This record gives sequence, structure tokens and C-alpha cells, in this order.
Amino acid sequence: METVERDYSPKGVQFFYVYKSLAHPEYNNYVTPFTLEERLMHVRESQRVIGSRIRWICDGMSNDFKYAMGTAPNAEFVIDPDGRVVRRRVWSDPVKLREDLEELIGPVDNPTGLDDLDLPAIEPAGKVARGIVPRVEMPGSMRPLIIEPLDDGKYPYYVKLRAEADPEFLEGETDSGKIYLGFHLDPLYHVHWNNEADPLEFKLTMTKKVSITPATGRAPEIEEPADADPREFLVDIEASKRRSPVDLQVRYFACDDDNTFCVPVTQSYRIHLERDGDGGWAMGRKIAGEEAPSAERMLATFMEMDRDGDGKLTRDELPGPFKGRFDLMDADGDGFADEAELEAAAERLVKMMGG
Repeated sequence: METVERDYSPKGVQFFYVYKSLAHPEYNNYVTPFTLEERLMHVRESQRVIGSRIRWICDGMSNDFKYAMGTAPNAEFVIDPDGRVVRRRVWSDPVKLREDLEELIGPVDNPTGLDDLDLPAIEPAGKVARGIVPRVEMPGSMRPLIIEPLDDGKYPYYVKLRAEADPEFLEGETDSGKIYLGFHLDPLYHVHWNNEADPLEFKLTMTKKVSITPATGRAPEIEEPADADPREFLVDIEASKRRSPVDLQVRYFACDDDNTFCVPVTQSYRIHLERDGDGGWAMGRKIAGEEAPSAERMLATFMEMDRDGDGKLTRDELPGPFKGRFDLMDADGDGFADEAELEAAAERLVKMMGG
């Protein structure tokens, strides 16, 4: 057997972020991009907000990388110089990653800590007020539908449609259900609703096999001159044949935050009554009968994880999905997240979830 010498020295180590389809659209108000160029806009926005010098790889619109490497939303891989995956983790864990690299390469004399990075605290995009228009109350957990933009490209999709349906309807357990139609401003285009102009309107066109009521909708009149809240609707659907798509036309005014333009836009979509496996899960929705997310309830959830009752959390006390975020909770880097740090983390998380 031939022995191959591999270069595991520090100079041979490269780090990359990988942009895949959004796991949580609406998180920090970002919405699913429709084109590769818009994905690259998201990469540039991530570079701006995070401030890291780590390079990015952008997955294509067919999500080949995502499916080749596994569909976990926060996965982590260590790949050797021969292109072999030597470590695989479904949820990123910085501590375990450091241990992996020390085993493969060797320890370093002065390991970098979070405070050493001196990353800037930069707010996500968006200048106009939010929280003006109440969110719709969802009837339950919904599933994203495949949507196909049909516009001729004269204007970008400043406002992006998200369509969702009852899981029971999608799985064929019933021929009727609810459809969610959400029109979300794309913050990367720096636009807002000008409420002194005509509000958004939509019209649905369907085959005889599908009935949706109401088939038209108009956003409410808002007294606030401008805002950036989504315009949301719930409609009833009956469909004996789910292979029949539904066409939607939407009209709105797109007005940029710097007040250099405000143009009427008409755009079209085809909505397929099939689940979008890359559609992600939108957090922060208000579900009928459930309390809205709050920092107080989030903090209480964190404190329930305090197994030894010392009023602090360690990484080991956190369940798997939270372990990779411990460094964001432990603001001073002392290995413990006390109640003040957890309260700040809860407030940040609820804000990101739209609560």
C-alpha cells in the first residue's frame, strides 16, 4: 500500500462559509432569493454584517452542494487535501472543531478567541419602521409551496411572494384547507411601502379543478407614511387535483429608502400545490391559540436547561442544536452564560424571530 504524505500544517488550512438555501426565511427579515445574483447579494450582505474575512462558497440554484453534503442547516465538515470528508457534524460546534483540528494538525500556542476577532456589531439591512401592520394569525404549522416567478425581468422582485399550505391538504388527507400568501419586502433592495400610494393588490387565476376564495386581495390602508412589514393573506382552497397550478398576479409600488424612485410594479407567479423541500421554515409566526414569542419565555426556557441549578449555563448543559451557539450566549467568554447574558441572548433571538 502506498503511503501518501499529507500537508496538515496551519498554512494548508482554509476556512469557508457555504451559502445554501435559507433554512429560516424571514429571520432578520431576509427572504428567499430567486436568482443566483440575489444569492450572491446575500453573501455580500453576510460579509458586511458578520465582518469576518472567511471566504464564501455559494451553492447554485439547484442546491447541488446542499444535497451532496446533507441537508442539515448548520452542518460542519473538515475535508482533507485529497478531498475526503474526515469530520462531519450535523450542527456546527466550534469547540469540537478546534479539537478536530488539534488532532489532525496539532495544537497552536495562542488559540484565537471570540474577543480576539474584534468583529463589528452591524445591524441587518433596513431603515424603515416595522411592527406597524399586525401579522396574520396562522391556523397552525404550514408548509412552503413551490413558487415559480414568471416576470419578464424589467424590475427585480422587490417584493417576494411566500406561499404555504396546510400539511393535511398537501398530503392529500383532505381536499380543502388554507393557503398563506405573504408578500415580503426584500431588504437587500432597500425598499419600503409608501402608504400614500395605492396598497398592494393580488389576483389568483386557477383551473376548474381548483377553487380559492377570495381570489383577489388588497392590503389595508395604513396611516403611517411608510413601513416595511409584510402584507399577508389567508385564503381557502378546495382542490380535487393538486397537479393544477395556480397563477398569481401582484401589483404594488416599490419605493427605495433613499427616496430616489417609487415605481408601480406588476409581477406574476405560478404556485404549484406541492411542498418546496428547499423552502425552509419561517420562524416567529403567530399561531392561533399559542402565545407570541417573548424574551421572558425564552429566558425561562434557557433557565430550565440549568441542570445543576447554579443560575448559569455551560455548553454541556445545552441540547445539541444550541451547543454551537453557546459562544453567542457567553458574551464575556468565561465558559458560563449567566442570567444577564441569557436575557440579552433571548432578546436578540426574539427580535430575529420577529417577536
